[in-house]
Amino acid sequence: MANQLCIVLDFGGQYNQLIARRVRECGVYCEILRYDTPLSEIAARKPAGIIFTGGPNSVYDESSPHIGKEIFSLGVPVLGICYGCQLVAYTLGGAVSACEKSEYGKIEITADAESVLFKDVPQQSTVWMSHTDFVSRLPEGFTVTAHSADCPCAAFENPAQKVYAVQFHPEVTHSVFGRQILHNFLYEVCGFTGDWVMDDFIETTVQRLRAEIGDKKVVLGLSGGVDSSVAAALLSRAVGRQLTCVFVDQGLMRKDEGDFVEQTFTKLFDMNFVRVNCGKQFLEKLRGVTDPEQKRRIIGTEFYNVFWDKIRETGAEGFFAQGTIYPDRIESGRGNEAGQGSTAVIKTHHNMVKMPEDIQFDGVIEPLCDLFKDEVRAVGEKLGIPSELVWRQPFPGPGLGVRILGEITEEKIRILQEADAVFRDEIEKSGIARELKQFFAVLPDVHTVGVMGDHRTYEHLIAIRAVTTDDFMTADWARIPYDVLARVSNRLCNEVAHVNRVVYDITSKPPGTVEWE
Repeated sequence: MANQLCIVLDFGGQYNQLIARRVRECGVYCEILRYDTPLSEIAARKPAGIIFTGGPNSVYDESSPHIGKEIFSLGVPVLGICYGCQLVAYTLGGAVSACEKSEYGKIEITADAESVLFKDVPQQSTVWMSHTDFVSRLPEGFTVTAHSADCPCAAFENPAQKVYAVQFHPEVTHSVFGRQILHNFLYEVCGFTGDWVMDDFIETTVQRLRAEIGDKKVVLGLSGGVDSSVAAALLSRAVGRQLTCVFVDQGLMRKDEGDFVEQTFTKLFDMNFVRVNCGKQFLEKLRGVTDPEQKRRIIGTEFYNVFWDKIRETGAEGFFAQGTIYPDRIESGRGNEAGQGSTAVIKTHHNMVKMPEDIQFDGVIEPLCDLFKDEVRAVGEKLGIPSELVWRQPFPGPGLGVRILGEITEEKIRILQEADAVFRDEIEKSGIARELKQFFAVLPDVHTVGVMGDHRTYEHLIAIRAVTTDDFMTADWARIPYDVLARVSNRLCNEVAHVNRVVYDITSKPPGTVEWE
């Protein structure tokens, strides 16, 4: 890696990816490694800064993740966050104890001293706390730099050793000056120059792809999602018509989405585009199935079969490419190239599954495997991909199959496609689309009594869902203005056949999930 490097050591915290994203937003390249990554490997990567994440454990519990004090002898600046803060104190000879009063949520802290970490930060500021333990005795040579009403040590440091620690979470948006604090650590303490720029990434990646691929062919599975679309655009710039994109349209996409994907990539990019229309095949497999997990398995399995059958038909020649991004690798337990992942396998992603044994490519290419989603979007914009595709909101792998409750039929797909299109159109017209992280319609397979004209009706209910979130680990239902909701309801009942009632889902996550199935 030509860029300067900041390493985030993961101790099981829920915000590990968010920390890395915030670091990259500061123009600094960052990777997440497991806390038990060998010290020799960390030293060999030559990081200019190291951050310890939070975690759910107590440092004085011997079964909790720990780290040897030798890491502080590397001469690399260290910042400990939450559990990482307590770990710094515990490892260097301080003490950590249970709080008499735990702190959760927004808390006001006061900076006690002139600290480079709090440069351009008001003496009083609001931060996000989440802890039941606290640093009760500092290691020798350290001083407190901030406190709150219930936490005597909200931050501490030893500038001579370049070791800093904060009990709060500067990476979350609720910490008002959190980004400034991270920026101060990266630039004032570590001396980063800010060399992580998307323009440089594109140019470097294109050159690397050309060198790796040479005159061989490349096959990419194009879903029409952001990740695979940006990967396709990068590969197209690198090798042109050596690239073949296979797009499987299983009939469960949003209205006109398959045509939009095909038009985008055939008109704007130099590549071979193969579209496989297999909606009726999927419907036949799903006939009579109502269980959500069974639907997911059928859709996933059939997609897998259709895609690889097409590869067998066209020939597995050259390289296979996929739109794997950095969170896919972390959550699937693969982590970085050295094989280090996060502390646990969260889930296996659809683009992290092995190809069939009878299909042999020369290798696998993942041009986006070091990027977070927001970075992928930035690359997509610079490559000229239409904004409606770059900013395409998350869409589940099974598509509308998990937004139609009960059996999936051709008529239900049509109703939901029309309803979803109306809802999305009104949200776009209202100017609030970018404020919402996800918004869509659901067909719950519930019929209700209504009156249309002089006739009694017994038709479908449509549920609409919109959420705001930073990371999708938690989400809040969006406060869409009443006049927008009124227009949505009116259009759905008047324009979409067989719909006579609309409800708005006001459930947050938790207790609910974003999707209904």
